[in-house]
Amino acid sequence: MVVGLSGGVDSAVAALLLREQGHEVQALFMKNWEEDDREGHCAAAEDLASARAVADHLGIALGTVNFASEYWDRVFARFLSEYRVGRTPNPDILCNSEIKFRAFLDFALARGADYIATGHYAARGERDGRPCLERACDEVKDQTYFLHRLNGGQLRRALFPLAGLSKREVRERARKAGLPNFARKDSTGICFIGERRFREFLTHYLPARRGPMETPDGEFLGYHQGLMYYTIGQRRGLGVGGRAGASEAPWFVAAKDLERNALILAQGHDHPLLLHPRLEAAQVHWIRTAARPGEPLSARIRHRQPLQACRILGFEGDRCRVEFGAPQWAIAPGQAVVFYRGRECLGGAVIERALP
Repeated sequence: MVVGLSGGVDSAVAALLLREQGHEVQALFMKNWEEDDREGHCAAAEDLASARAVADHLGIALGTVNFASEYWDRVFARFLSEYRVGRTPNPDILCNSEIKFRAFLDFALARGADYIATGHYAARGERDGRPCLERACDEVKDQTYFLHRLNGGQLRRALFPLAGLSKREVRERARKAGLPNFARKDSTGICFIGERRFREFLTHYLPARRGPMETPDGEFLGYHQGLMYYTIGQRRGLGVGGRAGASEAPWFVAAKDLERNALILAQGHDHPLLLHPRLEAAQVHWIRTAARPGEPLSARIRHRQPLQACRILGFEGDRCRVEFGAPQWAIAPGQAVVFYRGRECLGGAVIERALP
């Protein structure tokens, strides 16, 4: 059994629980980013020190591996290509399917492991004799949204020890066991890259093109600094203040006009341009079984969004059209729509566009 030990409290408690259950546990720390280590961004060193302290406390062996090349080719290159065409990608999804449950899994199996385990808040179940992915008991922390591109082969070899625990219970288990990182802050930011000044970070890899910000009627509001810096529904950082005689309602990013390099802003949270009952998605992926057109399902279009009633209208190749029971706010191309049947996460697709 090899546990992916990140330095955080979740993976530490996953290792603790497996050891308490009598498993022969080893740990592996993955370093997957080294592009700007020399510029003082090397969070991996601090994470590794934390992982070593946990492994020493638990009395388990800790190995290290560098998947930076795989991360660049399979995750970061796609991340950049999506931003290049004005979309808002979710690197955590590819990071899980391509690195944590592919590169890491292959590495562990090649060295004789039967399973890998992680600190994800998710559950592995079985239906009709096949492994499936199910929501964790902690609905706030549930991470099936980020794991929806896994397949049955990956799930068959994966364990999620935190499936039945809440985040509060995980921290309490860590505290009672004396784990040295029990109070460590949760990691945020881009998967394996961490917290950055996002605009500054992106400019290292993509050129920014300044362009106009306009109302839906074409009225000029100012200049944006590059379409890649904005996502549908964004409110902060627009630099659009009140105008004499105009409503003080806040402005939101409603659309991107790629041909004109224009950012379209709408005023008011419930502006019609921010609400759509349907969407079109591509790269459909099913974990165990495909949903049927017209079948009552639930879905979410962003992590931690409450589940929304929906149905798939139909398929065309690897594309689908989805209709929701209520209009969805700020559907962002590049993000994922993830489908559920009860507690089972069926899979998902990449959002292409919102539809009226």
